[in-house]
Amino acid sequence: MKKLVALLLCSAMAFTLTACGSSAAGTASADAGGTEETAEASGDSLDIKAGFICLHDENSTYDLNFINGAKEACTKLGIECVIKTNIPEGQECYDAACELADEGCGYIFADSFGHEDYMIEAAKEYPDIQFCHATGTKAHTEGLSNFHNAFASIYQGRYLSGIAAGMKLNEMIEEGKITADQAKIGYVGAFTYAEVISGYTSYFLGARSVCPTATMEVTFTGSWYDETAEKEGATKLISDGCVFVSQHADSMGAPTACENANVPNSSYNGPTDKACPETFISYCKIDWSPYFEDSITKAAKGEAIPVDYVGTLETGSVIIDHFGKNAAKGTEEAVEAAKADLIAGKVHVFDTKTFTVEGKELTSYNADVDTDAEYQGDHEVIKDGYFNESGDGLRSAPYFDLQIDGITLLDTAF
Repeated sequence: MKKLVALLLCSAMAFTLTACGSSAAGTASADAGGTEETAEASGDSLDIKAGFICLHDENSTYDLNFINGAKEACTKLGIECVIKTNIPEGQECYDAACELADEGCGYIFADSFGHEDYMIEAAKEYPDIQFCHATGTKAHTEGLSNFHNAFASIYQGRYLSGIAAGMKLNEMIEEGKITADQAKIGYVGAFTYAEVISGYTSYFLGARSVCPTATMEVTFTGSWYDETAEKEGATKLISDGCVFVSQHADSMGAPTACENANVPNSSYNGPTDKACPETFISYCKIDWSPYFEDSITKAAKGEAIPVDYVGTLETGSVIIDHFGKNAAKGTEEAVEAAKADLIAGKVHVFDTKTFTVEGKELTSYNADVDTDAEYQGDHEVIKDGYFNESGDGLRSAPYFDLQIDGITLLDTAF
């Protein structure tokens, strides 16, 4: 989850926006330490203007994914939107939210975890405007009718991407390139937060579901977007014998290191086969456009927006639909079969029979769902034999924070 991140801010730049709302030319102005894109609405549209606050800009795969989703949704709805980029996780977010409100936005969305407190502050000041926030944890305890959290069951997407990795490991074993006990996956993570832990664990469980000898090593960068650190992290993992690498960080650092070393890779937020044609195997991402369409429409019509929204494979919010040319034979079929089982409820990513913690099967666990300063567990999350991640009635943001057997953390400083 996005904590406070130091950013170098861009100077004011001019943009023309054609993908968001209509083909009318947009304008730009300096704002709250970042940059802004605007577009006029088409004549046939909802009576609302949407504002978006992004931690970085299009150079970050994470933020680009939000920007693309916002443009797609607003174009479909035919509404005007404003996108503010390079807004740090500090008072600048509150300032940006207030500016959007003063500019007439009736719906305002922020994309990074550390934006949450400042969005809550703005929501209290503008009770007639709907504020929505990705990856946050406080909407269900704040009790504000105009503040909402949203996320998606991306752990399912990572599980499926992990299956693609496991298939590739099996192929490498069958071809004699590695032995079964050398099926070690490397993972470059940003921080040791539940969002990242949930991600690399689900990926590992997907891989192990088809390659039972798979193990994993994880290193952390302490930043969501640091191309040098991510590249160095991947290089370190490869040097330590990892024969496949994935990531939960926002640059091309890890995929580039894999391409240079000819090590297969899974990416996040989009496929990397154009830049890394020899090593890209799979990817997964959250498609935010279904949520934006739904929540903006509800805001425009005065209908209630869910306090905590969880997009799923069924809603088209979790995407894995593209595989590299060097993916193992049968990968797409295996992923599609597993996807169908996940949707049908026949398979649960965090089935407690598929992993152990300190050698023991998990039968009960209190997760930190209601955020507090001590991060103490407050809700039982083992349900019908599986860890109920982002479960019904709890919250949308991940809270899986267990360290399971088979995964080694090379550092935990972050």
